[in-house]
Amino acid sequence: MRRLFWLALGAPVGVLIVRKLSKAAERLTPHGVAQSFTAGLTELAAALRDFATDVREAMTAQEAVLREAAGLDAGALPSPALAAPPATAPPATAPDRLLPPGGYGAAAENG
Repeated sequence: MRRLFWLALGAPVGVLIVRKLSKAAERLTPHGVAQSFTAGLTELAAALRDFATDVREAMTAQEAVLREAAGLDAGALPSPALAAPPATAPPATAPDRLLPPGGYGAAAENG
C-alpha cells in the first residue's frame, strides 16, 4: 500500500518537474532569449509612453495655471503684482563709481 501511495504521488511530481525544466531550457535557447528580450522592450516602450502622457498632462495643467495667473486667457493685462518692474539702464558714463573716493591719487596718499 505504501509503495502504491508513493508511486501515485511521485508520478505527478515528476511530470511537473520535467515540464518546469523543459520550459526553463526553452527560455535559454536563442529563440526564447529573443522572445523575452522583445517582451522586455515592449514593456519598456509602454512604460515610456505612459510617462510621456503623464508629463504632457502635467505640463498642460501647469500651463493653464500660469496662463490664468498672467491673465493671458482673459485678454487682460497681468496684475501689477505679477508684472516685472521696469528695467532701468545705468548711466552711459559712471567712472566715479569705479574709482575710490577722491580718485586714485587720494587712495595712494592715504595708503
